[in-house]
Amino acid sequence: MSDSNGAAENPHKKARTSPYPGSKVERSQVPDEKVSWLVQQPDYKPVKYIAGSVLAQPTWADPPMGKRNFSPKFNEEDGHVERRSQNGLYEVENGRPRNPAGRTGLVGRGLLGRWGPNHVADPILTRWKKDSKGKKVIHPVSERNVLQFVAIKRKDCGEWAIPGGMVEPGEKISTTLKREVGEEAMNSLQKSRAETQDLEKQLHKLFSQEHSVVYKGYVDDPRNTDNAWMETEAVNYSDDTGEIMDHLSLEAGDDAKKVKWVDINDQLKLYASHSQFIQLVAEKRGAHWREGMYSNCHD
Repeated sequence: MSDSNGAAENPHKKARTSPYPGSKVERSQVPDEKVSWLVQQPDYKPVKYIAGSVLAQPTWADPPMGKRNFSPKFNEEDGHVERRSQNGLYEVENGRPRNPAGRTGLVGRGLLGRWGPNHVADPILTRWKKDSKGKKVIHPVSERNVLQFVAIKRKDCGEWAIPGGMVEPGEKISTTLKREVGEEAMNSLQKSRAETQDLEKQLHKLFSQEHSVVYKGYVDDPRNTDNAWMETEAVNYSDDTGEIMDHLSLEAGDDAKKVKWVDINDQLKLYASHSQFIQLVAEKRGAHWREGMYSNCHD
């Protein structure tokens, strides 16, 4: 599923959950069989909601629709704002973009700043788990090596997640990935100048490692609406020797409450679609994912 074509194949679930994050707003209920826009639903009456933090028009948010001098160019690179989707062209109805994965039971932007796709980058840092003698730990059932990744505990919802973040206007994905690891997993915003210089060296080494894009496209996120949705580029940075990853100075910062190395397996309960990305990494690297003879299969 690394080719971004999965948006319409599986009805998104987290994008239909209530209450909407950070509010008491209940979405209109949308059953699985009525998620697709291809299915007629004349009685569909989605709730409208845009968070106050978005309406305050911070720099990262679009103005309201209909505001003077605001005419976004959907499905294009609109100045510094990337309004193209990684899933291809999306529909625009009555001047508003339409979620390519289907109905969510809520219109407006919710907590999201941009109408249409909101782009994020998710860096997945991995290393092989080792015992006290420095040997790779093998799972007793699957007989595969155990892989670990850097996970943060989010302050907003308390769920464990990949330390990702929004791509700033005009910013390269690689820059976002590096910044988010520094801020959330290494507390770079609170470092002294000397500590920051050391951290920069560490990050440079880290991001010079082997890496691969494991997923690009739509994310089933609880913040999604009919008119605004999350898309990500999840990139795996691996360190087979452990020379760099074993010496990372992990320290929670910014949006993270905690940070730690976590063993990868199918029991992980992670934020949004993060478990899916972690599974893709485990399978790509031939690591342990699930106990039993079907450990190679997708859910």
